[in-house]
Amino acid sequence: MGVQIFDILPKKELEIESLTGKTLAVDAFLWLHQFLSIIRQPDGTPLKDSKGRVTSHLSGIIYRSARLIENGLKLVFVFDGPTIEFKKSTVEGRQALKDQAEIRWQGALSIGDMEEARKAAQMTSKLTGEMIEQSKSLIEYMGIPTIQAPSEGEAQCAYLCQKNLVYGVSSQDSDSLLFNSPRLIRNLSITGKRKLPRQDVYVEVKPEIIELEDVLKELGVTREQLIIIGLLVGTDYNPGIKGYGPKKALELVKNEKTLKNVLKKIEWDYETPAEDIYNFYLDPPLEKDVKIDFKPPQPDKILKLMVDEHEFSQERIEKVIKILMSTKQRNLGSWLK
Repeated sequence: MGVQIFDILPKKELEIESLTGKTLAVDAFLWLHQFLSIIRQPDGTPLKDSKGRVTSHLSGIIYRSARLIENGLKLVFVFDGPTIEFKKSTVEGRQALKDQAEIRWQGALSIGDMEEARKAAQMTSKLTGEMIEQSKSLIEYMGIPTIQAPSEGEAQCAYLCQKNLVYGVSSQDSDSLLFNSPRLIRNLSITGKRKLPRQDVYVEVKPEIIELEDVLKELGVTREQLIIIGLLVGTDYNPGIKGYGPKKALELVKNEKTLKNVLKKIEWDYETPAEDIYNFYLDPPLEKDVKIDFKPPQPDKILKLMVDEHEFSQERIEKVIKILMSTKQRNLGSWLK
């Protein structure tokens, strides 16, 4: 998912405390897909309530957001708009992979291979319209602003950062840099650990900051050339050019300079012209009349949604509400800015 060029990008590790008091734009769809993929039972089944409704996305939103807010961060969730036409083939391709993963999941369950079952299950997650609306409601009940992008959420996040409405963009993808975000924050978590595949070993994952100015300076390219590198490696809108990883793509772009010259050196055998994707990164649809409005949390609505409707632990949800309310009182001025 997204442009994978991290191997060549300069990055710096962060302590979460360094983000205290800062507002971050969250790529909402990416977070939701993460929660649906990771928050699962040992056999790969997602969290569900007694009616069989998936609740992994709600669990991820409320607990991760509360931990970050408790540590002094402010969040703004940005939701994707309708899928752009030339992204639809990518979405269809991902669905085919999910269908294959579903078969592998059921096969692993049938032979009792729980590790393989969970691994396959993580690739089957599907974000529905109902989940999106539930997520928006919960976020708003928590007093956190939501913004509906007209198209790509990461493009809208980048715009907020350009306009100094937020400090940075929270995402695992580098697309926001191609959309001209000054700062990208990866691995945003209070306690970040990742399990190594097929090993009972966990490694610490710390937040990282990638600044566009540093990227362009260290790589010796322009933002336009960074977009071309993305096209060569592969984006959400096109597969990469066979044989081109980030380093080889960087070398070609530095030698050829422009998209026109690069296209003379490769075979662009895709339905969508490279120029259309390039121009989309340069000038995406955006909501420019944006107001970020932090509001008081609504405890009754949080309890009704999470405890009454979806059967979360009342004790745990009340602890989250206390965090939200105490943070609101402690930082009243900054919350209302």
